[in-house]
Amino acid sequence: MITTYHRPQTLEEALTLLTQPNTVPLGGGTLLSHPTTDSVQAVDLQSLGLDSLTKKGNDLEIGATVTLQTLLENENCPEALKTAIKLEAPINIRNAATVAGTLVASDGRSPFATALLAMDAKMTVISKQSSVIGLGEFLPLRPRGLITSITIPLNTKFAFEFVSRTPADKPIICAAVTQWGSGRTRLALGGYGKSPLLAMDGTEAEGLETAARNAYHEAADEWASAEYRMDVASVLAKRCLEAI
Repeated sequence: MITTYHRPQTLEEALTLLTQPNTVPLGGGTLLSHPTTDSVQAVDLQSLGLDSLTKKGNDLEIGATVTLQTLLENENCPEALKTAIKLEAPINIRNAATVAGTLVASDGRSPFATALLAMDAKMTVISKQSSVIGLGEFLPLRPRGLITSITIPLNTKFAFEFVSRTPADKPIICAAVTQWGSGRTRLALGGYGKSPLLAMDGTEAEGLETAARNAYHEAADEWASAEYRMDVASVLAKRCLEAI
């Protein structure tokens, strides 16, 4: 439960507060609103101006507190990414959940995290100093620090495919493929585990289906067998490649 609430007016003030034990940033509140016996101090980020959404050259810079719905409705948001966002959460949650908060709380079944991993999204994170790291570096460790923005490329071809048990469910398997003009092709798979999997990041698309199959050779859980995921991941990867 939230025992202390802070609403800093500057980034410096927020960073100072976040160095205290049991202190967490508060964006949309969808995670902190869940019942828990743990006592935390909440640092509200609303007054820090982290809700901008700006196209800069070939990139889209997304402020950490931009909501999923705001990103979905933005004219620069790729259509296939919109599909992933809709699968991430229903509209009531999307209107509150922030981009950064969604990534921090994500697991392997997150369509949104899978899509951004394929896009090689970059995150600006401030701890003792500001640094830019790839989402692929961030997800396994979830290091402490304040995320201020996420940047995705717009000068790419991007496709997203999925399989779920019902339209309202998060996918049990999803595939996202990004291809750059140079031929670089990046495949991420979701639907299993603690974080989405980066199955391929190559100079060309050759071997994409094999990479998808191999990535899921041990991906068995209560939702699907590894064999099923291997077969379907290969098919979805192929569909993504055909779509771009």
